[in-house]
Amino acid sequence: MVYQTLSVPTSLLGEGPVWDEQKQRVFWLDILNNTIHCYYPATKAYRYWSASDMVGAIVLGEDDRLVAALRSGFTFVDLSTGKEIPIVDPEVHSPDNRFNDGKCDPAGRFWAGTMALSEKVEAGNLYMLDQDLTCTLKLPEVSISNGLAWTADARTFYYIDTPTQSVVAFDFGLTTAKITNKRAVIDIPKGEGFPDGMCIDTEGKLWIAHWDGWQVARWDPLSGKKLESIRLPVARITSCTFGGEKLQDLYITSAKVGLSAKQLAEQPLAGSLFVVNNCGYQGHPTSRFKTNH
Repeated sequence: MVYQTLSVPTSLLGEGPVWDEQKQRVFWLDILNNTIHCYYPATKAYRYWSASDMVGAIVLGEDDRLVAALRSGFTFVDLSTGKEIPIVDPEVHSPDNRFNDGKCDPAGRFWAGTMALSEKVEAGNLYMLDQDLTCTLKLPEVSISNGLAWTADARTFYYIDTPTQSVVAFDFGLTTAKITNKRAVIDIPKGEGFPDGMCIDTEGKLWIAHWDGWQVARWDPLSGKKLESIRLPVARITSCTFGGEKLQDLYITSAKVGLSAKQLAEQPLAGSLFVVNNCGYQGHPTSRFKTNH
């Protein structure tokens, strides 16, 4: 598969790509620089918004609004004005934590997890922001909360806590949002890098970004096997999402944080946004946050 490097600013810690099917644009984040990026492939137009704090995840909302998981909690972001409207901060008593990754489930609830700035083990949690804007703890004591995905039938939820080197699956209740029957379905060998963000294709296979692994790989959660890999010119691959008119283009984020001067010289594209057009597979439309509040 042939990747392209898009002509947009690089990120220190690029993350969280989201495809907006309605407006044919891709959002992604630079967590450490508090930046929300946006690119329109058809016109090659680029925009950005500055957040008030580290922004670990965003999801699409209604009326040209995003919902962001900032270090200071869940927040509405009005894209027309850039104004932020705080919702709730579930970790107001944990100032050394920040949000890291998040997505909406098929019912339109926003799931996002936290991690310690120091990467202290089991200092983070996974939360769910419901449609009535209440926040619930879903998983305690995670270390680096990362990739999330749901199957097309909404019966299985996949989740990554990066240092575990594994992807776990839960039975998922669409109406209740309950997660039960946790089991490991994929184990990533240490030599392949650390599992980071992920997305799911229409065949139910998981596309996992490998931090320090120089790749995005397609994995089968039923067999646990790696099926294929997209090799990239940078080590720190952070996440991926399907986009484009037919949801067949794979957008891939990367990072340059923590690289030495020598590594940066060897990886001049570190922190870039990449795309593999017509990758041969198709994704699902992005689930949007639905509020009844």
